[in-house]
Amino acid sequence: MLTARCQLALFAETNDCRRMADEKLVISTAGSREEAARIATALIEGRLAACVNIAGPIDSIYRWQGKIERAQEFLMLVKTTSRQSAETMQRIRQLHSYAVAEAIEVSIDGGNAEYLRWISDSVR
Repeated sequence: MLTARCQLALFAETNDCRRMADEKLVISTAGSREEAARIATALIEGRLAACVNIAGPIDSIYRWQGKIERAQEFLMLVKTTSRQSAETMQRIRQLHSYAVAEAIEVSIDGGNAEYLRWISDSVR
């Protein structure tokens, strides 16, 4: 049986991890690792993102100008905040080589409270 102190600690941690977070995840892709790294570096240097993970290559299948296309791309997972997400997505579009750059914002509903604070502290 958990003591009252342990129960309170677990309750507080669970609630902290499930709080409505101000942090956002922006998802984008790039046509090369170099382009993804260039975009990621600009976002970090501009303090628009705390971290950008680059994964890939990944296989993308999509419809473009009426045709089904296939391409290898590099996935970027950009950690930012609500107050900087619009500027982050605008900067991705400015730096991107694609005519229509993917920039999708996803709300973060919770997570490791220390990590979420680090994101907020890292983005200006």
